[in-house]
Amino acid sequence: MRIIPAIDIIDGKCVRLSQGDYERKKVYNENPVEVAQQFEDAGIKYLHLVDLDGAKAGKIINWKVLESIASKTKLTIDVGGGIKSEEDLNVVISSGAKQANIGSLAVSKPEVVFDWLQRFGPEVIILSADVKGTQVAVSGWIENSGIELNDLMQQYVEQGLRYAVCTDIAKDGMLQGPSVDLYRQLLEQFPSVQLIASGGVAEIADVELLYEIGVNGVIIGKAIYEGRIQLNELSRFNG
Repeated sequence: MRIIPAIDIIDGKCVRLSQGDYERKKVYNENPVEVAQQFEDAGIKYLHLVDLDGAKAGKIINWKVLESIASKTKLTIDVGGGIKSEEDLNVVISSGAKQANIGSLAVSKPEVVFDWLQRFGPEVIILSADVKGTQVAVSGWIENSGIELNDLMQQYVEQGLRYAVCTDIAKDGMLQGPSVDLYRQLLEQFPSVQLIASGGVAEIADVELLYEIGVNGVIIGKAIYEGRIQLNELSRFNG
């Protein structure tokens, strides 16, 4: 299973939000590169980098942070937040990301993302589905799209989707445990998709449970930053 710590960026700093609320922001480190190096030193192989400024602006903003982390570590980086055009996609790939998370655009302009899946390949494009209840939220979690998660997933599976990140907004940053039932259902319905769980992980038992149900990876943020999970506890899961 991929262990994927998250670094969320606002104004070039490493922060965490609660339930996607920009007003509920906590700065954990002024230097994201230092944080990434700490992850790598602990044996972590992957990193989930979120450009929160980009998510709000609708275009990639913090690509220089990505470039710095990619040049100073060997982490396999996936990036999300603000990828709304092919120019944005090219910027994140050329700056060192191996994968790009596509969220709002995957809902508003699916034909564009279908094209990217064909041209850039299913190893590069990750469908990033943020969920409120059973429906997908967009625009940095501000708007409910009215589209059912299962319907969106089915569309993309038919186009060759291989990777999906699913975040339950109600759980994100709240340290209340992940949405295990949701992930079980998605794994059963879409067995061809490498599913990455995101949101709610509070302790190592949560990671163990996600491993047991068979998710491909888990994104962990606040639990690491608040010291509820130690990095050395995660090494046995590394895939």
